Amino acid sequence: MCGIVGYIGQDNAKELLLKGLEKLEYRGYDSAGIAVVNESGTSVSKAKGRISELRKVAEADDQDGTLGIGHTRWATHGVPNYENSHPHQSASKRFTLVHNGVIENYEELKNEYLSDITFISETDTEVIVQLVEHFSNEGLSTEDAFTKVISLLEGSYALGLIDNEDEDKIFVAKNKSPLLIGVGDDFNVIASDAIAMLQVTNQYKEIHDHEIVIVKRDDVVIKTLEGEVQERESYTAQIDAADAEKGVYDHYMLKEIHEQPAVMRRIIQEYQDENGNLKMDSSIIKDVAEADRIYVIAAGTSYHAGLVGKEFIEKWAGVPTEVHVASEFVYNMPLLSEKPLFIFISQSGETADSRAVLVETNKLGHKSLTITNVAGSTLSREADHTLLLHAGPEIAVASTKAYTAQIAVLSILSQIVAKEHKREADVDLLRELAKVTTAIEAIVDDAEVMEQIATDFLETTRNAFFIGRTIDYNVSLEGSLKLKEISYIQAEGFAGGELKHGTIALIEDGTPVIALATQENVNLSIRGNVKEVVARGANPCIISMNGLNKDGDTYVIPQVHELLTPLVSVVTLQLISYYAALHRDLDVDKPRNLAKSVTVE
Repeated sequence: MCGIVGYIGQDNAKELLLKGLEKLEYRGYDSAGIAVVNESGTSVSKAKGRISELRKVAEADDQDGTLGIGHTRWATHGVPNYENSHPHQSASKRFTLVHNGVIENYEELKNEYLSDITFISETDTEVIVQLVEHFSNEGLSTEDAFTKVISLLEGSYALGLIDNEDEDKIFVAKNKSPLLIGVGDDFNVIASDAIAMLQVTNQYKEIHDHEIVIVKRDDVVIKTLEGEVQERESYTAQIDAADAEKGVYDHYMLKEIHEQPAVMRRIIQEYQDENGNLKMDSSIIKDVAEADRIYVIAAGTSYHAGLVGKEFIEKWAGVPTEVHVASEFVYNMPLLSEKPLFIFISQSGETADSRAVLVETNKLGHKSLTITNVAGSTLSREADHTLLLHAGPEIAVASTKAYTAQIAVLSILSQIVAKEHKREADVDLLRELAKVTTAIEAIVDDAEVMEQIATDFLETTRNAFFIGRTIDYNVSLEGSLKLKEISYIQAEGFAGGELKHGTIALIEDGTPVIALATQENVNLSIRGNVKEVVARGANPCIISMNGLNKDGDTYVIPQVHELLTPLVSVVTLQLISYYAALHRDLDVDKPRNLAKSVTVE
């Protein structure tokens, strides 16, 4: 959460910073700010709300300069307002800082070192910048003061610090929170995400935790806390700048829904050899095949994808599998099997609570595999293996194409391990995924139908329920999450049979109940559940699969392999949620209180 940009070079920094923050707004939009150093000192512009509000303020300010930092905030410490917005400055205004993450011991540091300082904000960030000045006043150089502060911090952080007495450097450090160094000719940049600075460079250097980086116009020096210089080559960010634009679509979410067929084709291509067979790194296959139990660790939408993946891994590969919410697992680890393998699922590869689990499992010496959309991300670097989603940048806060990509990659992994276990495959997966791709295209082409469903069932409601059985239940959880995320309709997903165990008490006249009916063995059961809620006044919306459909069903998806139906049925729920939010005149891409990359626990 939160986004950082920085620039040091020959050009005017202000516009580059604003454009970079616009690309990072998906990471937080409670407030934003920039700071630019020039001959007059450090000029700071901040505003509550979106980057558009900051732009209005910044364009009125005299902020010409070739060195600057910027920040877009998702509030953790202190309400969203001007005082709590970043950048924060030290008491003398010599030092200016932007920060992502959460400092766990900031109150102790404040009490020990800064009792004589009057603080302007409620943030943990202001403590950091005041500490830098404190140690500078004791005679340390800026680099040494910064290093000293880093050695005292406990928690997560990505930091960019400027000193208005030194216009030649940005001081940078990170721990647990993502931050990259972008490399150019006679300039360098910092960014939470490569997307932010693709406008000027596609060459980046990774920063490891607890490293100190001095970024100059013509040099980047990476050091350990002990001062040992680290040599590190840059890499090319494999992102097409056009992929991060909305193009002809009104919203990123709609664009990303429409991109799902192309993502499926890309996955099929990437995981297929020249003979048309599934392929994957042999070391991944070996470690997964040798595990006696698989633990899937994820959060939010990725957790829901993991629930579907469990069905593949157990039914096809024959490996017992558990799916856990990362934030719970790290504090309440269950009794593990003798030879576990951990699969971490994360669109960004930076999910803080999942990384906390990975840190612990690495200490225990267990094998790990990250499934992510971002090569070089923290979860990717720190796990034994990585499988990429190849989904392209996902900007909308509500995940769509990453979810379907995660399920597709999990299905491929499961089939390959099934072959390794010499389990007889009941599916030609590449052929079935091709059918899924065609089915998704058909649903996307029916967008007007989905809009009408949203109108008929969700236009004025305050709440809604999603029900399904077996694998449809897993999809109902994702469907309810999508709806609540962007439309703010109170939505819950339930196993169909669980309604009568309490939740049916909430059914009133007109309550929308969206039921998924794509599984033959429970088709009659879920339809029985629909009758139960209808008897209590519910307004039922039945989404079924061709071959299992009945007269009166609201929408029928094309027929695909039963275990792969989540890849298809979820697209209907994504579109219905999109139009429900659109009709309420809400910001589809940036729902309130949410951010795309959850980098704090």
